[in-house]
Amino acid sequence: MRRGLTGSALIRLLDRLSGHEVRESAASTSDRLSQWFGWTDAISLSAALDGAPAAGASAARTSPAAEEGECQRVRSALAKAIAEDNTFAASEADFAPFRQRYLARQQAIEAGVGALRSRLRSRLAARSPAMARLAAVDVVMEQVLSARERSLLSSVPAVLERHFGRLCRDAEAAASGAWIQAFRRDARDLLLAELDFRFQPVEGLLDALRTT
Repeated sequence: MRRGLTGSALIRLLDRLSGHEVRESAASTSDRLSQWFGWTDAISLSAALDGAPAAGASAARTSPAAEEGECQRVRSALAKAIAEDNTFAASEADFAPFRQRYLARQQAIEAGVGALRSRLRSRLAARSPAMARLAAVDVVMEQVLSARERSLLSSVPAVLERHFGRLCRDAEAAASGAWIQAFRRDARDLLLAELDFRFQPVEGLLDALRTT
């Protein structure tokens, strides 16, 4: 029997759709994360942690509830766009249109979440020197991890394409057309799981705002 992964919904979905067993690393999260940092990245992170940045320029103070409302609005809009994408509703036997739309949705998620993250950092930096330090740490983390994250997530369509091919071949053998519905559902579920994954830093910044 295959051993199921215990990570995020995105990881579990990729494990299921990949069609082969993916083993969890025995290394700790901190050890794996450290491999993504070069020495210049470590210096930048140390400076953000040890420094004492002044609070950001004064800005109109908004309540955490207002920020949460804005984040929920953006998240709902991105999820709705995924659910209502006409390409994913088409009975298309060619994977190319799905790849293009999937990549477009990934870019929309990245842009929407990135704008929220920047906004929340600005709000935090205006609260206090301690919150400004936290915002500075998040800047470094985003700079270091975003390129690796983008590279890894850009490989998801390849996993989805192989899944598409397997479903199509199995359907041809069984003379069934229901496979395309299953594929569309899986593609949407993957995008929604990626949306949840990308929102984790936003939720962390929101938690920090609630404490100030």
